[in-house]
Amino acid sequence: MKTYKIDLTHSSVSFKIRHLLISNVTGQFRNFDATLEKPAEDFSEARVTFVAQTNSVETNNEQRDAHLKSADFFDVVNHPEIKFVSTAVQKLDEESYKITGDLTIKNITKSVDINATFNGETTDGYGQVKIGFEGETKINRKEFGLTWSMATEAGQIVVGDDVKLQFDVQFIEQ
Repeated sequence: MKTYKIDLTHSSVSFKIRHLLISNVTGQFRNFDATLEKPAEDFSEARVTFVAQTNSVETNNEQRDAHLKSADFFDVVNHPEIKFVSTAVQKLDEESYKITGDLTIKNITKSVDINATFNGETTDGYGQVKIGFEGETKINRKEFGLTWSMATEAGQIVVGDDVKLQFDVQFIEQ
């Protein structure tokens, strides 16, 4: 079995959500950890675990970040982590995988499918074996207890329900 740990300096985990239904707000988690265990030649039997610290959410707007950390959204005091644990990995072709797993936000766990692309494997100048993936999934934030909502005076919804979660990650073989 091969075990890989996330390379934080070459990885990002971000999200995108509609604002006023006309544009997207993007953000990311700055503090996270992930492990990938690979018992087979390909990733079809791999196990992925991921944890993000909710207090590390960042959208380039301090007021919005504070609101996201409040009880209206992530409630970082009572729910410091977002977790994902894979339950199945399906190889679709040489580069594409469907990763199914349990996503937990605010102590609510739902099964999600992540469409992932394996970007390859290489050995860096220091002899470290590295692998890269990118992928995404879409969730309904309200299903995870992120239910805050507000309408403008004109009746427009401030924040959409669907959140696109995206990752671009590099792992280092241990």
